[in-house]
Amino acid sequence: MPADIRAVRPFSLCRSWMFVPGADEALLKQASTCGADVLIQELEDFTPPEKRDAARSLATDTYNAWRKDGAIAAVRINPMADDGIADLAAVMKGRPDVIALPKVRHAGHVRELDEAVSEHEIRLGIPSGAAKLLPNVESAEGLVNTLAIATASERVIGCLLASEDLAADLGAERLPDCSELDYARQRFLIECRAANVIAVDCPFTWADEDGVTADTKRARRWGYRAKSAVSLGHAPLINTILTPGEAEVAVAERIVAAFEAAKAAGSANVELDGSLLEVPTYTAARRLLERAEAFGKFELG
Repeated sequence: MPADIRAVRPFSLCRSWMFVPGADEALLKQASTCGADVLIQELEDFTPPEKRDAARSLATDTYNAWRKDGAIAAVRINPMADDGIADLAAVMKGRPDVIALPKVRHAGHVRELDEAVSEHEIRLGIPSGAAKLLPNVESAEGLVNTLAIATASERVIGCLLASEDLAADLGAERLPDCSELDYARQRFLIECRAANVIAVDCPFTWADEDGVTADTKRARRWGYRAKSAVSLGHAPLINTILTPGEAEVAVAERIVAAFEAAKAAGSANVELDGSLLEVPTYTAARRLLERAEAFGKFELG
């Protein structure tokens, strides 16, 4: 690998998924300095129709620059029934790592995109299956179909839950703490887990750092390991929260050591600090240590 190209981060270690306005050339160039794991050129809501041609023309150079700086290069096109077909024809020349599709309501939307991407890969000589898909669930219909959406194509590496559009579809009052979407976010996570794909939590669309910190911590407690946002400055906060910390690792190491020592001694009960340890607790601790080790290996190269 050339010295000026950073290693590609595995999708399982992608914590921060950041949307960047698709036609803002200055911000697109600046984006890779924020430390985000995934950068998404946003051609839908953040790019007015009259600026989409200009945004498409920036795709190839943008994705190459992002990858050079170590970020996954992604793009969110418009729905296929809107400007998505034109978006795809242009951006595929830049070989995006991930293509996000908005307003996915059922598996048919994913299959339609899969077929179109395959045609472009053949046309451009891109290895089959190179471009991965990230369906965006933004409605009640999409939410109840998440499992089918997530398993509609082998290209799907994850799904992303919307915040603004979903709240509007539900008729929910939008609140700074995002509590109106608690059930939707938890159900979405379960559906993605069942499909064995990455669940990318809904974008935090408020500006305050305290808010994104609290929201990301809540998402992590539920089980999320990936979070989207629209303010590039939030990427480091998200990364820190979704990375196992030293204190957590220390606790997990004690749990694993106590459990394995007790089992080796033939003890039926495992105690630590006066509490009984059960197999699920041990399993969770092992997973945390494995994730921490994976981050360590990646950062060391």
